[in-house]
Amino acid sequence: MDRKNKLITSESVTAGHPDKVCDQISDAVLDEVLRSDKRKEKARVACETFITRGMVIVGGEITTDAWIDVEDLVREVVKEIGYTDNRYGFNYENCAVLNCIGRQSVDIAQGVDLGGAGDQGLMVGYANNETKELMPLTLMLAHKLVMRLKDARENKILDYLGPDGKSQVTVEYENGKPYRIDAVVLSTQHLDTILDSTGKKITKKAWSEIKEVVIDHVLKETGLVDKNTKVFINPTGKFVIGGPQSDTGMTGRKIIVDTYGGVAPHGGGAFSGKDPTKVDRSAAYMARYIAKNIVASGAADECTVQLAYAIGIPEPVGLYVDTNGTGRVSDDELVKIVRNNFDLTPRGIIKGLDLLKPIYRKTAAFGHFGREIKEFAWEKTDKKNLFNGKKVIREEAGV
Repeated sequence: MDRKNKLITSESVTAGHPDKVCDQISDAVLDEVLRSDKRKEKARVACETFITRGMVIVGGEITTDAWIDVEDLVREVVKEIGYTDNRYGFNYENCAVLNCIGRQSVDIAQGVDLGGAGDQGLMVGYANNETKELMPLTLMLAHKLVMRLKDARENKILDYLGPDGKSQVTVEYENGKPYRIDAVVLSTQHLDTILDSTGKKITKKAWSEIKEVVIDHVLKETGLVDKNTKVFINPTGKFVIGGPQSDTGMTGRKIIVDTYGGVAPHGGGAFSGKDPTKVDRSAAYMARYIAKNIVASGAADECTVQLAYAIGIPEPVGLYVDTNGTGRVSDDELVKIVRNNFDLTPRGIIKGLDLLKPIYRKTAAFGHFGREIKEFAWEKTDKKNLFNGKKVIREEAGV
């Protein structure tokens, strides 16, 4: 993306946002299958969740030899997210749980079992050098704001916060570099105990506490906040009714939050609830792995990688690398390096990134990328030397 002189915005949501609750339930089901099925390489999971007032519905297609107690699993996830009090409009103890899971189509299985892709489609990976995580700055700040909301709630720093919430950060760029934070939006569910006498908005004291504990805590070290930075906290006035009581949720509706915050293209396929034979997920992880290693090497300041597959066919039908004019190695040369050094078949990706472990619920909130969790092999930079970036930089500097 050309960031020469622009305002760029990204958003994130808390683990208690209804869509994210669904993502976490779907991935918890996937994890339990991978944990319990002795032939996990044969297990197939395409699990979707729908949540609304007082009810969770889990459906999709699953093929496994394991038995999964879906109801108990759903209640455990909802409890851990924080819906443990009727005052938040949803409670793990008394919500209804409906299990509507079927089996995967044999027409799909006959191609996947032979090593082919689980579906057609295109997948995108991205990295840039704006942050230590090699991710877009706007998105990382948005993620950190909602993670701080979680910390403030769980550690009783602000004991009136609820599980639901959203953040949004707008950064002004000058000559392609982050110049200042122009606007911050934070919407957080809360108890009615912090409403003012009108009952229509939170008190000035609560507003100031949320700003200090969450926004200032996250943004003060960026050096990008100035006197003209606009701050919006619960801009409608209050956010008492939240979670599934106020909004239905579904698996796979936060694909931009999950990836690159709108800074990079998106292939269109959601991740959560899908086993790694589904290239929507696994190939997106591989594309991020490649892009991150290219940027980490110094071969480019920014990199987008696209992969494309046909259902039942192992090798990708499409691959491109685009460094958006920042490359110190040509895009064509980078493509050659990728083709020669990365196994891009579904089986190769699964093996290379060790994707048959029950690691997926951890991905289902606060982004699939940019978090250096040991199980997230796609965040490693162990392949950066393949791209000779450091060598190229030294040559440019005349060393």
